[in-house]
Amino acid sequence: MTKEEKQLLLVDLSARLPYGVKCKIWLKDKTTEEGVLDIAHNYGDVLLDFFFYKKIKDLKPYLRPMSSMTEKELEEYSRFSLSRCNTECFDWLNAHHFDYRGLIGMNLALEAPEGMY
Repeated sequence: MTKEEKQLLLVDLSARLPYGVKCKIWLKDKTTEEGVLDIAHNYGDVLLDFFFYKKIKDLKPYLRPMSSMTEKELEEYSRFSLSRCNTECFDWLNAHHFDYRGLIGMNLALEAPEGMY
């Protein structure tokens, strides 16, 4: 993972912390773990271990492709005007775990199985 990709992932994960994003991590001993990354519990340790201390080999959030948006969600999302999209629509996308940055296609995130969120 390049420095730029790590930076993009850090920015994305940071914005998703209030919404309990599910992640998969690969540890140095080749084992994997899955769990929720959130502000109340573990985000500090996990992010430090991955981005700074290198104790975690890889970390990928589970995200929903934009194409998985339901009709109801699309209707709700379309209510945002362009002027309100600066913050509110991105908060909504993060809260619903959508991959609006294309991280799945860059292999920086995993596609969430249907019903995960």
